[in-house]
Amino acid sequence: MKSIDPFQSDQIRRLVREFGSPLLIVDCARVRSQFRRLRRALPGVDLHYALKPLPHAAVVRVIMEEGGGFDLATTGEVRLVQALGVAPERCIHTHPIKRQRDIRNALAYGITTFVADNPDEVRKLKRYGERAALLLRVSFRAPGALCDLSRKFGCDPDAAIELARLAATLGIDVRGFSFHVGSQVVDPLKHVEAIGACARLFVAARGEQLGRLDTLDIGGGFPIDYLQPAMDIRRLCAPIRAALAKLPERVRVIAEPGRYVVGPAAIAVATVMGRAQRDGHWWYYLDDGLYGSYSGQLYDRARYPVESLRQDGALLPSVLAGPTCDSIDVIAENLMLPQLKAGDLIVGRAMGAYTWASASEFNFFPKATVVVVNRKPGDRGGVECAAGERGLS
Repeated sequence: MKSIDPFQSDQIRRLVREFGSPLLIVDCARVRSQFRRLRRALPGVDLHYALKPLPHAAVVRVIMEEGGGFDLATTGEVRLVQALGVAPERCIHTHPIKRQRDIRNALAYGITTFVADNPDEVRKLKRYGERAALLLRVSFRAPGALCDLSRKFGCDPDAAIELARLAATLGIDVRGFSFHVGSQVVDPLKHVEAIGACARLFVAARGEQLGRLDTLDIGGGFPIDYLQPAMDIRRLCAPIRAALAKLPERVRVIAEPGRYVVGPAAIAVATVMGRAQRDGHWWYYLDDGLYGSYSGQLYDRARYPVESLRQDGALLPSVLAGPTCDSIDVIAENLMLPQLKAGDLIVGRAMGAYTWASASEFNFFPKATVVVVNRKPGDRGGVECAAGERGLS
């Protein structure tokens, strides 16, 4: 089949003619490329794709084909990968705070590795005996991250050994430690600090024979380009690789990339529904907005590169607004755009992560239709549509 790039203007227009608007166009070739790029930057690290940024079946299939694993946090995510035939031994369950039914459902599927960060969560696993093992999540605050996940989860490093002792007294195998320094981290030094601290925890815990202690989960947080370019991934990971080389022997390392794998692999396409002039600015009202694919601007604090496919004419100060009747539903202001009209297309780039996944149908405006392109390696141009479905297609 003739090679195409679905992110090019002519192909975007073709897909809108075929599937309507709004669209989320997911390019599996780019998913595959991002996964391989990170794998080269972190040789020897087992990559477990974190489903929450884009829990779509097509992405799961690509990761399966690439030999990757999966980072799951909910029963819904467990059911998605189970339905797609993912082997449970390729999965870990990483939510530090779990309902009993979440634990039971994961164990029934065959997942045996869980995460905990406090005594109550450790005790939840006692009833499952030798069926469940633990990674103890340690907190390393990263205020400079886009989302500082260690604010919500993780124990203080000084408390980790005491948690390991508690697990040992309850007969729960401690596989090791985990951390997540935050999302869209622009500096590798926090990873390096966390790896060094966990190396010391391994030595201390092994000295007391508190479990198998054979796994370190370094989380995710690897950055991508938005309005500003991110550090090259090989350069960012170089200090991380050096820190990992100093770990004690017989420690398997896993990571949980999410945004890095899928963020650059999808674009959002919206159509101008109408326009109005207000206070000297053109306002363009799109069929997608903050309650839809641009939800990441609220929940993820992301700002996406946005452009018009119409390029002719003088550039004028403009506002892009979403379709709902809510006044906060404004995507961007003070953009310089050519004068648009109803039917023109607006494209948001780098919109694979925390966009469609967190979109709603507020005001009964439907979520974007997901169009999956280049599903198989070498299948340049193959297209399948998963109209608005969450996950399975």
